[in-house]
Amino acid sequence: HVQLVESGGGSVQAGGSLRLSCVASTYIHSTYCMGWFRQAPGKEREGVAVIHRSLGIAYYADSVKGRFTISQDNAKNTLYLQMNSLKPEDTATYYCAAVRAPPYTCSLAADFGAWGQGTQVTVS
Repeated sequence: HVQLVESGGGSVQAGGSLRLSCVASTYIHSTYCMGWFRQAPGKEREGVAVIHRSLGIAYYADSVKGRFTISQDNAKNTLYLQMNSLKPEDTATYYCAAVRAPPYTCSLAADFGAWGQGTQVTVS
């Protein structure tokens, strides 16, 4: 069972940038779909971005398109989320997630089974 550990959260001013990292405890096979999700206080969890390990094709929520970039370093077993032009509404706990799935099912609606503990992002 893969374990995921996020890091890189913090407090920034609006317009600033942060890069989140997610390291997996075991090798993430090329059949995996990886994603970033977030949850703000009092709100439901929402998908931010996903990417399939084998094809590297990424999908984003409309709210972050053009500002956030998901990427992966397969050699380091690490997933990243580069967040630019941050807004106060981006404030949330950000979670990394993984699921073994074929590329055509890798989306924000995929049934992710492995989750990290989360990292807090605060934008003021």
